[in-house]
Amino acid sequence: MRAPEIRQKFLDYFISRGHSQLPSSPLVSDDPTLLLTNAGMNQFKPVFLGEVTPASPRATTVQKCVRTVDIENVGRTTRHVTFFEMLGNFSFGDYFKPEVISYAWEVLTEVYQLPPDRLWVTVYLDDDEAVEVWRRIGVPADRIQRLGWADNYWSMGVPGPCGPSSEICYDRGPAYGEPGGPAVNDERYLELWNLVFMQNIRGEGGDKDGFAVVGELPRRNIDTGLGLDRLAIILQDVESITQTDLLAPTFEVVEDLVGRRFPGHDGTEASVSYQVVVDHARTIAFLIADGVLPSNEGSGYVLRRLMRRAIRHAQSLGVTDLVLPTITTSVVDNLARGVAGTGIGEVADRAGQRP
Repeated sequence: MRAPEIRQKFLDYFISRGHSQLPSSPLVSDDPTLLLTNAGMNQFKPVFLGEVTPASPRATTVQKCVRTVDIENVGRTTRHVTFFEMLGNFSFGDYFKPEVISYAWEVLTEVYQLPPDRLWVTVYLDDDEAVEVWRRIGVPADRIQRLGWADNYWSMGVPGPCGPSSEICYDRGPAYGEPGGPAVNDERYLELWNLVFMQNIRGEGGDKDGFAVVGELPRRNIDTGLGLDRLAIILQDVESITQTDLLAPTFEVVEDLVGRRFPGHDGTEASVSYQVVVDHARTIAFLIADGVLPSNEGSGYVLRRLMRRAIRHAQSLGVTDLVLPTITTSVVDNLARGVAGTGIGEVADRAGQRP
């Protein structure tokens, strides 16, 4: 199943269940606590906080996101990227755990027809309610794992809405590591979808070891994020995100520039560099499409850092010519073929103007 169909099936499902489709917000966030949009819920932060009344109690989006917190893992795993599209459904004081869990299970097992026995679930340590709902859905107890703060309590990384979460993971099989579930191996058990029960408020400070929960939101909300790239790995039966139709054409361009084929995911620095160049090219194209320019501060610094990393890794592969114009153009060309994603169409429409 190609990426455009994956997106559309998700949106169609939630629209048919009373969700209003809303556009992706820009990558440059208007939230002063964020440099860039890093999650589908960012645009709904004022709604969750009770500062804005939504036009509809239910929404669905395909949100473009940039995260660099795991930038050193790009190319070293098959699943980390700096740009991604997040398929999301949201409830603003409407439905809660039973409904969202039921929706997610139906989408994965019926809409996308993933084998139920390959799906594992994680929940926050003391979330007995979520465990009970998953058991009613039919997930056996031995495929439900309770994890701690770093894995199953979500926030934006800054003060604001937060809450316990439940993640749905797909078992890719023994070729990707030892058994034991997501608690043991997050490369084999690929996280696909995070269901956040957005009910609390995060205070100042804290990190992955924990942060202060300083109160409750005015309403219990739902925020979910299903990674398009990761779902495409499974539905297209490929090893990594760079081999999906979202990035494969750009990967081929990089191989042509280097003059030799990708050595495979063998853990070598060359293997890492191929994937870094491909990933960063996409992120660079989308940032420029949203008006970001290289600079010494803010979002412009993020872009400059990505450009320098892409060039450095290309040079390590032996590329001495200009590399960014060619590879970012391939991202835009992929968009023109209906694959690359949302929110970059304006770039493709500007004759002769490429990132």
